[in-house]
Amino acid sequence: MMAEEARSSTPKSNESLMSQMKKGCLSFTTSMYETLTHIKATFVGQQAKKITAKNEKEATEADLQTAKMQVDATNEAESTKKGLGL
Repeated sequence: MMAEEARSSTPKSNESLMSQMKKGCLSFTTSMYETLTHIKATFVGQQAKKITAKNEKEATEADLQTAKMQVDATNEAESTKKGLGL
């Protein structure tokens, strides 16, 4: 009887473990995507500022664009995580 209980709980435990692993991997992937998007936003913003800024106004606009891209990346990552139930 104990062996039957152990067998019947094993698939459930494996499902739960697999589900947790899947959620963990998806969460990690989402966080990595967010990080890479932040890096991209910073790089693009810095390059835009260095290459194209002819005055302070353009440099400020480049900074604002960088900040907006980072906020968008964070919002997208949070939305994805909420959708996954994390």
